[in-house]
Amino acid sequence: MRKLIVCCLMGLFIYSCSSNNGEKKTVANSVNESGASANDASGYDPHRGEGKFDKVEIADHLDARMAAAGKLIVDLKCASCHKLTDEKLVGPGWKGVTQRRKPQWIMNFITNPDPMIDKDPELQAQLELCMVRMPNQNLTDEEARKVLEFMRQNDGVK
Repeated sequence: MRKLIVCCLMGLFIYSCSSNNGEKKTVANSVNESGASANDASGYDPHRGEGKFDKVEIADHLDARMAAAGKLIVDLKCASCHKLTDEKLVGPGWKGVTQRRKPQWIMNFITNPDPMIDKDPELQAQLELCMVRMPNQNLTDEEARKVLEFMRQNDGVK
C-alpha cells in the first residue's frame, strides 16, 4: 500500500512539473509568420541562445546578497531536478555551467527553455540523456539573474 501511495505521488509530481497549463504544443508542425518552422535552428546563436538577453553584465566578483537570494529560488524551483555537482539527477548537474556557457545563454535558457530546447543541438542531446524537458519555471528576469549569481557562486566565483 505504501509503495502504491509513493508511486502515485511521484507520478503526480512528474505530471505537475511537466504541465504546460493545458496548452497543447506541436512544435514540429508549427510555423511562424515568416514561414519558418518553430524549431528551425538556422538563425540560432549557440553562444547567446534564444530570448531577450543579448548581453548580461556581471562583475568579476560575486554579489553575495544576490547569490543568497538565488539559492532560495534554486531550493524552491530547481533542486528537485538539479544537483550542484556534475551528477545528473532528473536534469544535468550544475557544476561548471558558468564556465561552459555565457551569462546571456544561461539567462535565456532559464527564462525561455522551450525554444532553446527545440533549436539547440546540445540541449537536444541532453534531452535524450535526461528524457525530461526542463519545464518553464516562469521566473522573472530578476529571479533568473539571482539564480545565475548563485550558479556563479556554486562554480567558485568569490
